[in-house]
Amino acid sequence: MSKSKVVIVGTGFVGMSYAYALVNQGTIEELALIDISQEKAEGEAMDLNHGLAFAKRKMTIKSGDYSECKDAGLVVITAGVNQKPGETRIDLLNRNAKIIQTVTRNIMESGFDGIILVASNPVDILTYVAWKESKLPSSKVLGSGTSLDTARLRYEISKYIHIDSRNIHAYILGEHGDSEFVCWSKAYVGTKPMLDVVESMKEIKFDDLDHIYIKVRDAAQEIIKRKNATYYGIGMALVRITSAIFDNENSILPVSVYNNGVYDIDKDLYIGLPAVLNRDGVHHVVNLKLNEEETQKLKKSAKLLKDSLNKMNI
Repeated sequence: MSKSKVVIVGTGFVGMSYAYALVNQGTIEELALIDISQEKAEGEAMDLNHGLAFAKRKMTIKSGDYSECKDAGLVVITAGVNQKPGETRIDLLNRNAKIIQTVTRNIMESGFDGIILVASNPVDILTYVAWKESKLPSSKVLGSGTSLDTARLRYEISKYIHIDSRNIHAYILGEHGDSEFVCWSKAYVGTKPMLDVVESMKEIKFDDLDHIYIKVRDAAQEIIKRKNATYYGIGMALVRITSAIFDNENSILPVSVYNNGVYDIDKDLYIGLPAVLNRDGVHHVVNLKLNEEETQKLKKSAKLLKDSLNKMNI
């Protein structure tokens, strides 16, 4: 990637929260916005450009069509219909799958040969749809997965133990949805196992772990009740993934990836797992030694996703 260019498809709340965070963090050199409403994309590009005098670095920001994808290192898909109050992410499946197929087809017709990052929900299934449609190697197609859920988890833990969330190393794995779970057996605060922390600190008890998980699992619905949508958190999560790719970090992030036999679940699906990311996309999936309970939860989550995929006949 000689030039750090990102194309965002979809200029709704998620796409523009991501774009705004990219500008403020100075993550890339060039940004192009695509939307079904060309005027909306133009207006968003104008608005962002007017803040460049205060940005961390010089950037080129513009609106355009799918031809912009040809020389992009990363295309991020945020297009789709919104989640309704009380609607699960899986309920969004049939409404959004056709959109993702069309978007991906348009991306690939430009001659694009970079990395595709999907944020549209339900993200695991729609990332699979994008991968199938693109015919790219699975290493070059990934989804935001459980990256936001994991950030929420670390925030909730930090509130109890008063340790910076950046020093909390814990993951939400599985579907980005109701069947996700916390991998407590591999959770650490610094280098200390989380379960040891619970035993040694009066601020947190084992019962609190269930409360933390429930708050994380239900976070999106609670936010939607109050403001109809979630977008700031996922915008920043997407920037973190973008940085790992363009900066060739080899960082471990929990994203939606193709399993490919690394875990003892169905191979032919995308699901939230820890993966090493660099400028080639997914370098490899990290194989954690889950305990028996966690293994069963991952299998259950994978089965739910696979059942949905089977109904789609993709």
